[in-house]
Amino acid sequence: MADQELTIAELAARTGFSVRTIRFYAGMGLIPSPEVRGRLGLYDARHVARLELVSDMQGLGFTLSAIEGYLARIPIDRSPEDLALHRALLAPWLPEDPETVDRAELDERTGRTVDDDELSRLVALGVVHEDRDGTLQLTSSDMLTYGLSLLDAEMDFEVQLACKQIIERHTGALATELFALFRDSVLREFRERGHPPELRDRLLALMERLKPLTVQGVVTNFQLAVNRAIRDSVPSERPYERHSDRELPKTGSPS
Repeated sequence: MADQELTIAELAARTGFSVRTIRFYAGMGLIPSPEVRGRLGLYDARHVARLELVSDMQGLGFTLSAIEGYLARIPIDRSPEDLALHRALLAPWLPEDPETVDRAELDERTGRTVDDDELSRLVALGVVHEDRDGTLQLTSSDMLTYGLSLLDAEMDFEVQLACKQIIERHTGALATELFALFRDSVLREFRERGHPPELRDRLLALMERLKPLTVQGVVTNFQLAVNRAIRDSVPSERPYERHSDRELPKTGSPS
């Protein structure tokens, strides 16, 4: 594919971006300028790789400004193989594509009849998005399972919503710090060593394991943290242990 030459129409068909968008991105410097032969602009694997990276970042919710800033740190002549490393870093965390369903399909997916009140709660929890025309979009299968578990919990909905917000806030901060650590340590080593192929292959293999390793670490450490929080919430001394022997009631018959 390295020597493959594509017209802009072929590049659009390959990547899913429109011709107009590709030209716009080229003007922004997100992709290299095409090689011009006569009046024909030709694109190659580098353009495909950078546009695929842009698509992945859009899938994770990056703004165009954030994408521009990220790609600005990747030299424009970087090889498709090196760009694959950046895509691999993002790939484990790419969300499922939202799934459009109607009420009957939602009932089938949940295994129950979802009434209007439950639907409004699922919308508030971010599990389901409801368009103005009533079309429903499932965020992901995992989110649906999580949302139903919250609804089935015997607690006030405001508490359920607060739980979700607390989890999102702290996991968001965790994800930001972990990503920065990986980028500034592992990827920096790769850059400073001149992008050796053997290290790139090792990093690609590591990134395939990154998601399960991270999830396992989060779950395990969260369980330990909850145990500590429970222990810390219980007084370390019983009431009678706070008194000296002189203050304890004396036993025996009075003199």
